[in-house]
Amino acid sequence: MSTFSLSDVATSEIERSTGLTDKLREAAPVIAAVLAWAAFGASCLVREDVGDWSRTTDVAIAAFVVASLVLVAGIAASRLGRAGDAIRRRSPWLIVLGVFLSLWELATAKFAWLPLPFFPPPQAIIEVYTDDLPKLLDSVWASVKLQLGGYVIGATLGFVTGVSIGWSTRIGYWVHPVLRFIGPLPATAWLPIAFFTFPTSWSASTFLIALATGFPVTVLTWSGVASVSSAYYDVARTLGAKPSFLVLKVAIPAALPHVFVGLFMGLGASFAVLVVAEMIGVKAGLGWYLQWAQGWAAYANMYAALLVMSLLCSGAITLLFKTRDRVLVWQKGVVKW
Repeated sequence: MSTFSLSDVATSEIERSTGLTDKLREAAPVIAAVLAWAAFGASCLVREDVGDWSRTTDVAIAAFVVASLVLVAGIAASRLGRAGDAIRRRSPWLIVLGVFLSLWELATAKFAWLPLPFFPPPQAIIEVYTDDLPKLLDSVWASVKLQLGGYVIGATLGFVTGVSIGWSTRIGYWVHPVLRFIGPLPATAWLPIAFFTFPTSWSASTFLIALATGFPVTVLTWSGVASVSSAYYDVARTLGAKPSFLVLKVAIPAALPHVFVGLFMGLGASFAVLVVAEMIGVKAGLGWYLQWAQGWAAYANMYAALLVMSLLCSGAITLLFKTRDRVLVWQKGVVKW
């Protein structure tokens, strides 16, 4: 009887220790993330800056706040649901980011291992977002308007052209050679012609962005429509479908996966052309802001604008992904996303 009781006690102790080990293993990344951000805050206060930056204390406080939020979220992860799970999944990235910011702070603001003004500290970039925010926001708004207008025009024309080529061999006979001649050329190669032909730099930049967007959308839409199985058309014709029905209800829905691939490719190409066009022609926008910052050796402003541009591009891609998920909801279970 006593042997049985001792074995039960030993088993329960083993299970308890195993459970504690699993919990510690799950909590280790969160704890490391808290320490990394606390180290970043401490690195801001460990000694005086070698330069004159006014936001060092604010950056340190923000780092400690982030560390506290991560700690609270890690403790209450089970109650936070999806938010707690998201923080746990992103803990490795939080660790890397905290360590990177700490090293960046020490190498620039504290010991000047990296030369100024080419490598400003984190607080210098924060100063841009607080002190130069109106000009930066004006540039962001100008870039968004220019990018959105050119992208919508290019995507619309590319979609219509791709459907026309894929559906009609007669249209393809005339358009295909022109597409093969113009499409492979970089949109930036048309800069001199665009700025000479169009009345304003804004319209010329819009044309270049639309050109960069339209080619991949056209090619992928054309490929999607041309690859639709003829059996679909035969079934629809048997049921009395008209040509307009075949295009709108058969060809285009079947080609949508290819269309979205073209839209993704066009989005990346349009952002690249946006920066070049704004550097040369327009008098507002993130590209213009980058050139202005480089001319004045304001590298903190340049890095701040690059970060904003990266966030805009990432946000646009995320929005396009969500649109694709909603439009192509019928693909779930058929195609693995």
